[in-house]
Amino acid sequence: MLSAQANPGQHFWHLPIDASKHGPALDQHLLLNLWIALALLTLAHIILFAGLAFRRRASRPIHKATLEYLPLAALTILFAFLSVRAQHLWATQRYTDASLEAMQVEVTGMQFAWYFRYPGHDATFGNTKLSLVAPGEGNPLGIDPHDPHSADDIVTSQLVLPAGREVDLTLLSQDVIHGFSVPEMRLKQNALPGQTAHIHFTPTVPGTYAILCTQLCGLGHYRMTATMLILPLDKFAIWLQHHEIRP
Repeated sequence: MLSAQANPGQHFWHLPIDASKHGPALDQHLLLNLWIALALLTLAHIILFAGLAFRRRASRPIHKATLEYLPLAALTILFAFLSVRAQHLWATQRYTDASLEAMQVEVTGMQFAWYFRYPGHDATFGNTKLSLVAPGEGNPLGIDPHDPHSADDIVTSQLVLPAGREVDLTLLSQDVIHGFSVPEMRLKQNALPGQTAHIHFTPTVPGTYAILCTQLCGLGHYRMTATMLILPLDKFAIWLQHHEIRP
């Protein structure tokens, strides 16, 4: 069984465990930002206390270029480097296509619940219509029963995924903006009404993780939670076989 990767920096900054393949790169960049911020904070205090300690001593005036322009140029280069690196990491999950073998799962947010849809045996999602949405009748996503591809679609309130396999999530919203977030997977992506968003990742550590909504979506926002269950490949195959509907 795979285990979570941890380093001293994670413990020092109290980060959640890392349970995804892309997590170490994100953590490395986050820790770099935190250590740089701590170093700059320490340097600022050293300069402040040094100025207070030696303010009455006569000294040669410092050239303006040394006092202002050089530190400003150094900070500009530093933050430009951090911004470009962060943009690359962010875009890798969203603008770089998932592999053709990636598992497809549709995530739909609504006030105040998450629903997850798997394409079933035919590997194709059925059509949905807002006019057919009826949670009380067992059709919270409005799946069209007349579409032959919808007959084997699997809809659950728990996101169950296999460890070690890439997953491509399609995020949708039926009403307002919802924030899909799983801290241990280093995932956060808004689901917008009328738009489709994609994010792909590879879970590595079996276990149960909380799915949160990070956007204030209404009075019931506090209870809009779900769980992500990561299973070893053999156990996931059993789960899928148990839930799969063959037309």
